[in-house]
Amino acid sequence: MQIEPGLLDTLVENHLPDGSRFLIDRANETVYALNATAGAAWDACSAPTTLSDVTNEMRRVLGNAITEELAEEAIQRLQERKLVTTSAGAQQTTRREILTRLGKVALPLVVAMTLTEQRAHAAVATSGVRHTPQPEPVLPGRTPRCGIIKKLFGNC
Repeated sequence: MQIEPGLLDTLVENHLPDGSRFLIDRANETVYALNATAGAAWDACSAPTTLSDVTNEMRRVLGNAITEELAEEAIQRLQERKLVTTSAGAQQTTRREILTRLGKVALPLVVAMTLTEQRAHAAVATSGVRHTPQPEPVLPGRTPRCGIIKKLFGNC
């Protein structure tokens, strides 16, 4: 299987310390989130390559638990999002077959969300922590400070 990178010209990439990353496609206003397994496959596909080379590069980064089937699964996830293109001839291993062979390696995960969807989610998402404004402390013998708006309109 021959593998080539897809949208390289329009992507901005942000690496996270755990090996995962975000790819931002400004042209399509889409954010792609890749876990560490998919991120290792993405890195291995930065130039035209083969499944065997992707597998070897992923093993170098993630350890010997990486199989060719897992590398192929990662390539398939990237291809579904048009982040890579592949030639014909790929063996189609099922997810069930991959799961039975895996140990501690996470399945590759590639999630996409448009910037509009992300903004809408961020507008309603909360962390569960409420931040209530605290009154400014007043020292004995002093009056509270007035804000710039109050000063401008003479309410201070």
